[in-house]
Amino acid sequence: MDIENEQQIIEKAKVNPADFEPLYTTYYDRILRFIYKRMEDIEDSRDVTAMVFAKALGNICKYQHQGLPFSSWLYRIAINEVNLFYRRTKKARVISLDENGLKGIANETDGLSKEDLAALKRALLYLSEEELLIIELRFFEERPFSQVAQILDITENNAKVKTYRILDKLRKVFAQIA
Repeated sequence: MDIENEQQIIEKAKVNPADFEPLYTTYYDRILRFIYKRMEDIEDSRDVTAMVFAKALGNICKYQHQGLPFSSWLYRIAINEVNLFYRRTKKARVISLDENGLKGIANETDGLSKEDLAALKRALLYLSEEELLIIELRFFEERPFSQVAQILDITENNAKVKTYRILDKLRKVFAQIA
């Protein structure tokens, strides 16, 4: 779905909630996968995904197009709902890391061998929740800085600066534990 078509659907949904269905259909699987990577429990993930879309539908009138896909707004809601879930349930937070994301970080940190990837996984445990979220969005979700910024409600430049500071921190931690 291109941004112009998406924007027309959003405007219709603001008037008639039944017109929200194409947005739901387009983004449901992506948001569910995004949430599942942070929870690793399919039932909890489905419940949280349902809350994301309920909140999106309930607040669609507040949505303002900022030149980025509607999905960026949904991801921001998803992050908030996942955080709320963990606060309410007191369950242990899950960090799911795939090999491609680790390789992306490795490429940004001067490349690493396969043996070093295990040490990189351990180094990620030294990151704060916010730092890890930025790394997840940038390298595991492969989001451009503009979308990372919108999802986290920060400027694009701030998203870049934070990302590179986190990568510097990872290099230092990695050097100590490798």
